Amino acid sequence: MNPLNPIERVDPVSDAAAYQRLLIGLLGADDPAVVQGSTPAELRQLVVDAGQYLRRRPAAAEWSVLELIGHIADAEMVSTGRYRWILAHDEPEILPYDQDLWVERLRENELEPADLLAPFEALRAANLALWRRTPVGERTRFGIHRERGPESYELTFRLIAGHDRFHVTQARQTLAAIWASGRGA
Repeated sequence: MNPLNPIERVDPVSDAAAYQRLLIGLLGADDPAVVQGSTPAELRQLVVDAGQYLRRRPAAAEWSVLELIGHIADAEMVSTGRYRWILAHDEPEILPYDQDLWVERLRENELEPADLLAPFEALRAANLALWRRTPVGERTRFGIHRERGPESYELTFRLIAGHDRFHVTQARQTLAAIWASGRGA
């Protein structure tokens, strides 16, 4: 484990249950809508805090702050579809995606922050509105994730809140690592 990163990495494919526990544990008893509602401001602050180091990777195999923001935005795009499939269809298949391929092949480190934040914020607002208008009894509807099995709308929504916390923390730790290495000095 990286001493600068107290959050242990869990492979979401090989240990799906541990991945879910990790993200739900990061959320704890907090309201997932409140956590998700705070993420846009946190991402904007990360852009400001990172400044000229926004695109710098702390190590070759690690993501930059901008790539982490891009990953959070990608997860929102994916979850937008998942939420709607789960609520509108009966036990739909939920496809996984390779987060590393998305970050690499979509060249997120080359984008301007606004090009990631604007669609993220619009989708997040739409997804929070969907959450609020969905009756509690319908939040148990579920889809079948190809790698993790049955996941309800509520679980999926809670996982995204934990996912936000995980990667916002990771972005802060990325900046700390860059500054500590002298490459941010």
